Amino acid sequence: MEHHIIAEMTEPGGGTLKEWHMVRGDQPESMCGRELDLSAQKLSSDAWGTDQARPFCHTCGALFLREVP
Repeated sequence: MEHHIIAEMTEPGGGTLKEWHMVRGDQPESMCGRELDLSAQKLSSDAWGTDQARPFCHTCGALFLREVP
């Protein structure tokens, strides 16, 4: 399954990043269950664990590690 990272902003349509979440395929919610604005900034799943994807949702990270070898 394809994954990608999507930004959660502090307020809808805002410009301040709250944290990054992992999303499965084209689902409208993150792996932790948070509904996200699909037009928000996205990163490749390869950015997981790098400074580019910080701060990262702890729950999404834990679930991602269990799914991806």
